[in-house]
Amino acid sequence: MRVIARGAALAALGLMLGAAGPADSPVNVPEPEGYYTGPPRGYTPATLKGATVIDLKGLEALLPERPVLIDVVLADHRPAGLPADRPWLPTHRSIPDAVWMPGAGAAPLAPEKEDAFLARVAALTGGDKAKPIVTFCRPECWGSWNAGKRLVAAGYSRVHWFPLGVEGWQDDHDTAVARPDPAWMAAASERAAQR
Repeated sequence: MRVIARGAALAALGLMLGAAGPADSPVNVPEPEGYYTGPPRGYTPATLKGATVIDLKGLEALLPERPVLIDVVLADHRPAGLPADRPWLPTHRSIPDAVWMPGAGAAPLAPEKEDAFLARVAALTGGDKAKPIVTFCRPECWGSWNAGKRLVAAGYSRVHWFPLGVEGWQDDHDTAVARPDPAWMAAASERAAQR
């Protein structure tokens, strides 16, 4: 009888943990004062002060307004030991029409890269700080939380954080192959070279 009760308790715990989404963790994760600088993956808060946290239905409802979709998933690195003469073509899939700015959610982020990120977002929004923006990466990813926080701090008033990320989108929708945004990559490299 004791074994059955223990098994039932473990099964219930497994269901609770398995059902926990990135912004619905089994632990209450408080928002840090500044940017999150710990490991990039892990349970995230359920909130982002100054921004709206959205689920898939919220994102679908926002799409007719043509928000700027900002994907900050880190780019894959060439595997160590892969011979230089072997092709390596990693593919990143994202929400269609998203702008992929790998690493834009890092913290700390070098000042020149932060400047490049904010300049690129300004270009994408046409300078309209009330244009809706959605930041995302992968589930349980702090990068999109940090990117959203940066935009709130820069005065953007309609920042949306989609913590379910690419995987949350692809559960019900197709994804598209994404390439790193050339303007983000060029601006980040150029500003780094100027320092």
